[in-house]
Amino acid sequence: MQRLTDNNTLIDTATDGGVLRIGINRPEKLNAINRQMYSDMAAALQRAEQDDSIRVVLIRGCTDCFTSGNDLHDFAQDPPSGEDSPVFQFLTAISQASKPLVAAVNGPAIGIGTTMLLHCDLVYAGANARFQTPFVNLGLCPEAASSLLLPQLAGYQRAAEMLLCGQPFDVTRAYEAGLVNKIIPGNKVFQHALAQAQLLAGQPPAALQLTKRLMKKHSAAAVATVMAEEGRHFVERLSSPEAAEALAAFFAGRPADFSRFS
Repeated sequence: MQRLTDNNTLIDTATDGGVLRIGINRPEKLNAINRQMYSDMAAALQRAEQDDSIRVVLIRGCTDCFTSGNDLHDFAQDPPSGEDSPVFQFLTAISQASKPLVAAVNGPAIGIGTTMLLHCDLVYAGANARFQTPFVNLGLCPEAASSLLLPQLAGYQRAAEMLLCGQPFDVTRAYEAGLVNKIIPGNKVFQHALAQAQLLAGQPPAALQLTKRLMKKHSAAAVATVMAEEGRHFVERLSSPEAAEALAAFFAGRPADFSRFS
């Protein structure tokens, strides 16, 4: 095994047998992702593109948490301002990855923890997995081209319930919506995802990447266009009164009050 980052980082990255493992490792903050973590994940995905020895990328969290989404404290102090921001660099990298992406999901997968899965080729989740897309709840809008990909995957009504209501949903609901390939019992999610990643790594690499490219070809331009449009609106929404109220309520530990907005 070749370890590409040290154990003191919040993104633990290592390679073994053609599989690049990207581990979100901030359990004390429920794996909330800050700017540096987005940069590290984007860099790892870019490294995978450039390294022919890497055949597959496996993304995982901890045994009881995939990620609680954006670190809102970090987010409020220095919100993304454009496509050069770390979060948008990560979204570009994951949406344009040419090699198969496998995800192992345990516990909460909130916000980008759910939407990044739309760009993965195989997603395996434990019975404790919980998903949520609370962008509207925060006065924001969807990202990661989820306003396009989620309706395509789950159907409009299911996607509307997920994106407009912003309520958590369980792994059975995620499986029924097509977001998850298989529900894995107990603590075997990572082992199963790794076995699948190793299976892919043993496939003919050119044929593997060509097949993925052919499957993604007809939606790639639309994904890039929608992601850019979502990004512009997302940045604008960050300075909106609704987002200000949502964040203020979050930090104060109180319910947000949108009754005065029209």
